[in-house]
Amino acid sequence: MRQGAGDRVGLGWRGELAAGIFEHIERLDVLEVIAEDWLHAPRRETDALADLARMRPLWLHGVSLGLASSGPVAGARLSRLARLVERVRPQAWSEHLAFVRAGGVEIGHLAAPPRASATAEGALANLRRAAETVGTLPAVENIATLLEPPGSTMDEPEWIRAIVRGSGAAMLLDLHNLYANALNFGRSPLELLEAMPVERVTMVHISGGRWIQHESGTLRLLDDHLHDVPAGVYTLLEALARLAPQPLAVIVERDGNYPQFGALMAELERARSALARGRSACGRSASDAIAPDVPMKVAEGAA
Repeated sequence: MRQGAGDRVGLGWRGELAAGIFEHIERLDVLEVIAEDWLHAPRRETDALADLARMRPLWLHGVSLGLASSGPVAGARLSRLARLVERVRPQAWSEHLAFVRAGGVEIGHLAAPPRASATAEGALANLRRAAETVGTLPAVENIATLLEPPGSTMDEPEWIRAIVRGSGAAMLLDLHNLYANALNFGRSPLELLEAMPVERVTMVHISGGRWIQHESGTLRLLDDHLHDVPAGVYTLLEALARLAPQPLAVIVERDGNYPQFGALMAELERARSALARGRSACGRSASDAIAPDVPMKVAEGAA
């Protein structure tokens, strides 16, 4: 089963997966590369990346700009990214709606800022600065969080809508991040999806995570990119294909604990099937229940 016309499914480039990617390149519609892995690479390596971009549609995905940080994105970071974009000529680039530093301190984590008008305005200013330096706006990604950001006056979809619609940026919708946030804070994943600006979604991430347990007994779903994509995320992808008529490009993310490459290709095919089912149901209500895979408790040693 193939996805709808214009939809694409691919994989995040990782060095450990390079051999499998080249062996199966004809079955990958698109590739995504972590921009920071190449910002300081020698010219011969960025030339090789440009060659890859000519073989397959390629995105650059940023992880360290901190578009929703408390201050402006550093001009030097944007300039390095602009040079990489100029050399590689990706089809698009993306970055997270997160903060990663404050007061000159790098926290080493994609953290959720307070969802308030001030941080939305800060993100809008950083997006304008990014577009001026790089030449194009990034698609912006929702992030997962284990804690509700203190000081928030807006819910997550309202805050994201303000940024996406205010900037004119496209959205990279991470469905596992959405799924985790919904389950961690008692929301319906489908209702959270429907509240997002799905009309602006052009890119999609799907991945997996694991359940962790606080000493109080509270369970949280951690987005770690080390596990298979859960069934609930494929159901969300099918629902998104019903809700959003525009072409979608879906990336399976995996950052470690790599399975046999055939298992990753099976995840891509499952994503294609979910897209195809959603496209065939366009015009119908996206009302399928999503049964979350929530364990009664976390197994010994799993946390």
